[in-house]
Amino acid sequence: MELNWKFGVSLIAGLLMLAACNHVDDKRTPPAPVWISFNTEHDWTEYGTPGALDHKTFIKGVTVPGGLPQTALMQTGFGGVLLVGDINGDPVAYDLACPVENSKDVIIKVDGDTNDAYCPKCRSRYAIFSNYGHPLSGPASESDYGLTKYWVGPGPNGEFRVITR
Repeated sequence: MELNWKFGVSLIAGLLMLAACNHVDDKRTPPAPVWISFNTEHDWTEYGTPGALDHKTFIKGVTVPGGLPQTALMQTGFGGVLLVGDINGDPVAYDLACPVENSKDVIIKVDGDTNDAYCPKCRSRYAIFSNYGHPLSGPASESDYGLTKYWVGPGPNGEFRVITR
């Protein structure tokens, strides 16, 4: 009898914890091709984010870090790519499109004073250097809309690092 009571309490506690968890929707941004290649460690150091709290934006045909070759294969997602070095210096990439506005013309900006990102239209704020693009405030927080994340790692053809979907 005592075992059933403990099992029941554990089950109820587990269900309450699951119900209390919020799921952040980080897939609202329409899918679009992403491919940014850094062929060498020098390319990564020059054009990528080699350290903590570094950030760069990539929008094909509009803005890329000066000198990075824009090849025919380069694709920068729906609204562009925001590449950051998180608080540990690990690279993380997000789509620049605000998931609330869901328009490639409304892109987030980095706020260097608060070390987060914000949408100039809806005023939502996002944790980009920690917490993986989760919303901090504004309509995105109310709706649990996070930034779309992209994969950053070694390239399949020997590239030092690539950003892709």
